[in-house]
Parts: sequence; C-alpha cells; structure tokens
Amino acid sequence: IDRGPKSRETIDWLIARHAVGSLIPLKGNHEIMMLEAGAGIDGALADWRLCGGEATLRSYAHGNGRVALRDVPADHWAFVRVTCRDYYETDSHFFVHASACADTPLAEQTEHMLFWEKFHNRPRPHLSGKRMICGHTPQRDGRPLDIGHAICIDTGAYKDGGWLSALDVASGEYWQANQARGFRTGRLES
Repeated sequence: IDRGPKSRETIDWLIARHAVGSLIPLKGNHEIMMLEAGAGIDGALADWRLCGGEATLRSYAHGNGRVALRDVPADHWAFVRVTCRDYYETDSHFFVHASACADTPLAEQTEHMLFWEKFHNRPRPHLSGKRMICGHTPQRDGRPLDIGHAICIDTGAYKDGGWLSALDVASGEYWQANQARGFRTGRLES
C-alpha cells in the first residue's frame, strides 16, 4: 500500500487471493504506519500521510474530495491488522518484510527488526538455520541480492526505474516487472 492511486483496489485483490488460499500476506512498515494512524497514536496520521498514506486515503474517498480514516472499510482494517502476518516460516525458509535478529527466535523479534531494519546491515545467519527472504531495502542494481543465508528481493518498485520482483525460492528463478511495462527474468547468483 501507499504507492499510487489504487491502494484500495490492491487490498481488495489481496483479500480475494487470501480467501482462496493463494496468498500469505506479510505486514510491512507501511502497514504498521497505517495501523498506528488508525489507532490514533500522536503524530502517526501526519507521518503516514507523508510516507504515502495520503494516496492510500484518497483511494478510499467517496468523490467529495475529503479523505478520512473512517472511509477505510472494516474488512480492510481487519486484513491489515489480523490477516497480514509479522513473518511466515516453512521448513527451510522464513519470510519477513525487513530483517530478523540472528540470535532471536522469530516469535520474539522486535517490531524494528521485522519492519524497519535495513538489509545493508548484512544480517548474520539466523539461529533457525533457515534462509531469510526479505525486502524493505531496495537493491541499487534492480536485482535481488543473495548472500547465501538471506535474500533481499526489494528492487525499488516504488521509484522510477525500479522493479517489482517475485522469487521462486526453490529454483532461485525470479520475475520482474516495472512501471514502464517492462518485464525480465533472472536466476539468483550467490
């Protein structure tokens, strides 16, 4: 969310995919900002609006030009608050928005690590022995970064020249699309 005029439609699409079992949604820092704004935390609404929340709220406006938190439907709040997970684990991987502290079980990670920590701080291997898949830190070359025990797939979709990336963790193959309707594929190189 928070990028462009179709946040509402994007959340509707995500809810529909989750309903049929084809999506495991994760929470990120922008969802945290939205939830804090909705909870009335001092300064949170202004901060969120500056980081893309204004575009999100406009996507819910009813044509009168006014935008307000109350325009966000209850099912969208529930999706972001309850359905979106802080992390997701498989037998061999775990998925987080930003990062994870190597010496801390996933269930005990801080909000800062899960949603805000930058990948350029090169995390150490996690105590679980699982490979971390994360985002939050755009890779300058526009390709996912594989450091062996962790892969960052944020390739700057929000900015001009950036890419939206999808990764098959089993094969290492990835697919990318950009705002100029470009498409490319690749394979991770450790």
